[in-house]
Amino acid sequence: MLRVLLTASLAAMSSAAFAADDTALREEALGIFEPLPKTAPELPGNKITPEKIELGKMLFFDPRLSASGVFSCYSCHNLATGGDDNLETSIGHGWQKGPRNSPTVFNSVFNIAQFWDGRAEDLKEQAKGPIQASVEMANTPDQVIATLNSMPGYVDGFGKAFPDDSDKVSFDNLAKAIEAFETTLNTPAPFDAFLEGDDDALTSDQKLGLALFMDKGCAACHSGVNVGGNGYYPFGLIEKPGAEILPEGDKGRFEVTQTVDDSYVFRASPLRNVALTAPYFHTGKVWNLKTAVQIMADSQLGEELTDTEADQIVAFLESLTGTPPAVTVPVLPSETGTTPRPDGNIR
Repeated sequence: MLRVLLTASLAAMSSAAFAADDTALREEALGIFEPLPKTAPELPGNKITPEKIELGKMLFFDPRLSASGVFSCYSCHNLATGGDDNLETSIGHGWQKGPRNSPTVFNSVFNIAQFWDGRAEDLKEQAKGPIQASVEMANTPDQVIATLNSMPGYVDGFGKAFPDDSDKVSFDNLAKAIEAFETTLNTPAPFDAFLEGDDDALTSDQKLGLALFMDKGCAACHSGVNVGGNGYYPFGLIEKPGAEILPEGDKGRFEVTQTVDDSYVFRASPLRNVALTAPYFHTGKVWNLKTAVQIMADSQLGEELTDTEADQIVAFLESLTGTPPAVTVPVLPSETGTTPRPDGNIR
């Protein structure tokens, strides 16, 4: 059994001896993880078309969806820096700081739900939230639709994306278009190549880290195609971390369900591209990936990792850094005399 072979002797094994177990390691991994699909999944009630994707891309980059004309989806989900904003918590309307760290948008279509507490069932619902949140884009659906209807380029784009709808330029269709674009933001990684049969896709340290990740129990919460993002778990299952990492005032999923058992429960973070998305946890208080791994081992598993073990798990996590799709920044539709003016009172 692989788990018997790869325990305390993991760090001492030679590369040659370990390579002999590539097949066994892959077989065990395939029982827990899935390679990233070559195509995005079909979405209930939202057929993906090139026209819808192109419209969604324009909307994703357009700051005019915000009341101030300053913030766009891209502001917090920078496609050049791992799909997030690399801040503890995001900056929004009036330069307010949001309450939680911004998750990556990459591969987000494979999450069980969106946001740290899972309050949005899918990417359509998620897209509507920040636009209306007072601490983010601080706009209203009516104002957004008035803005879009004032620009012939958007009216034409919605017409092409939703040709059969009587009410083409709608807040629901805006959300569907953004969702369609976000389904294209997937990042195949070396780990996928390994799962698909390429023994050389991972280094020896990454293979050792993968074995440790499974053996220590990390994969109990971080599994599936997104190496996480597919379930809800208490933060501090064995021992709660300090208040600077797990503040008492943020009870996580409890705010959604009002169920006591959901206090301090959060969606397990998807770990694809985690090496690019510091700082970590919903508070964004930990900037070092190795430190984050050690905190999770202690608080969730009751394990005190050696430096070597932590380094090897980090090496495995680095194999989840994928190749993002090439995204050309769109030329956005021009404003007209009827376009609502931005709210200059943003302080």
